[in-house]
Amino acid sequence: MFESNAEMIWLAIGFAGQGLFFMRFFVQWIVSEKEKRSVIPTVFWYFSLAGGMTLFAYAIWRHDPVFIVGQGAGLFIYTRNLMLLRQEKSRTHA
Repeated sequence: MFESNAEMIWLAIGFAGQGLFFMRFFVQWIVSEKEKRSVIPTVFWYFSLAGGMTLFAYAIWRHDPVFIVGQGAGLFIYTRNLMLLRQEKSRTHA
């Protein structure tokens, strides 16, 4: 079924990325339920970035250009949102 140990390792990496990516939705849902309004906590962007980087690496290993472009674009967006949050935090604490 699996050709090598490397393939098993990369499948584990792919599933880990999916798990991290899922956690962003789970955390967002829990926080929103607690607040009784839609909330995107900062940790959502960290899970997005971690999951996106992991899935991006997996997509490169799979040689999947559609997956590579999709995850690559997402990494830019997640990083930018974290930068904006950091800038906002520094303005409010200055």
